[in-house]
Amino acid sequence: MSDRFNAIAHTLRSSLRRLRRPARGFANEAGRNKRRLIALAVAALGVGYVVTHPPFGAVEAGDVGIRTNLLTGSTTEFRAGSVLVMPGLHQLRTLPLRTQIYRPEGSSKADGPSPFQSVEGLSLGMDITVRYSLDPQKLATIARNLPDDIEGQVVGPVVQGVMYKTLSRYTVREIFSTKRAEIQQVMEAELKPRLAADGIQLGALQIGKVDLPRDYRVGMEKLLIEELESEKMRYTLELKDKQVKQTALEAAAEKVRRETAAEAAGQEQIIAAKAQAEAMKHVLPFKEKQIEQRGLEAEADKVSRIKSAEANAQARRIEAAGEADSRQKLADAEVYRQERIGKVASEQLARDGALIQKNPLLIQKTMADKLADKIQVIIAPTPTDGSFIGNALLGAGKGNLQAAVASQPAEQAVEGAE
Repeated sequence: MSDRFNAIAHTLRSSLRRLRRPARGFANEAGRNKRRLIALAVAALGVGYVVTHPPFGAVEAGDVGIRTNLLTGSTTEFRAGSVLVMPGLHQLRTLPLRTQIYRPEGSSKADGPSPFQSVEGLSLGMDITVRYSLDPQKLATIARNLPDDIEGQVVGPVVQGVMYKTLSRYTVREIFSTKRAEIQQVMEAELKPRLAADGIQLGALQIGKVDLPRDYRVGMEKLLIEELESEKMRYTLELKDKQVKQTALEAAAEKVRRETAAEAAGQEQIIAAKAQAEAMKHVLPFKEKQIEQRGLEAEADKVSRIKSAEANAQARRIEAAGEADSRQKLADAEVYRQERIGKVASEQLARDGALIQKNPLLIQKTMADKLADKIQVIIAPTPTDGSFIGNALLGAGKGNLQAAVASQPAEQAVEGAE
């Protein structure tokens, strides 16, 4: 900017120097040069003013620019960017389109500069947050009618007026605990039309902490604690009463359920008995037929067993008769055999007796043959009569020899029977 001023001053000084040189010689042209100089000066002043005061205005993002024509009174809206604003012709005002927040800081404490008052006249503080925005349909009116400090000169007085008036109708206890939501709704309902009349839209009103004087707050907290205990006891009693009713209803339901179950069981037994009786009508004839069948089967088995026993007895008698006949024949055969053996033995003894009578030494030979494989040496005393030494072994004499000969057939008969 200073460089431009230096350039303009240099140009003016150069022009003045050029004008001074021919001033004496060119008197006729003095008037024209003077006018040129004045024109140049005016042009230089105009350029300097334009440079120092550019005819443009800026609109930030989130804002809207309202340019008013001072001659016609018409308005034009501009969004973010640069706007041509001719000095003396246009007037530009920017308004925020974003949601604004207003908090009355002086009313947040009970001992603050501007506390609220309850119906009892007690000072109290309250944290209140008001969210608002400008109505996009009324920006021209807002730019034309409302002051620059909308929050401080429009929103703040309206909100505080409504709050003071509303809170003064409630007690501290209602403000502190019981009717906080109601108070918030009443404030919103009253603020909306009042702000809307100025082209301001109320977004929301939120009530935060309520600040009371210390002594009053302690008493209020104790009272609230007692009320909470009372509420708790009331809810406990209601719960117990509902539990008693629930128990009674459950008992009644159980009674009805049991009665229904008993009726169903009885009905079921009746149906089962009827079904069983109906089934017995078919079962009894069937059982009777089974009994008759079993009797017939037993009679048939009896007859079969009798026939079988008779056949067995007959077979046994036949077998016994056959066995007796067989034994009789065996006995007869044995008798015949014994008779034949006796006869043969008698005949053999007769032949042996005759042979021994003819040859007496045959007895010793025979005895020696029988003892030959068992006895090696026989010691016998010497006969006194000078007879054969073997006589002593044979029984000393003829009497013994005859007895021996007589007993030989009996021994042979016994050997033949064996």
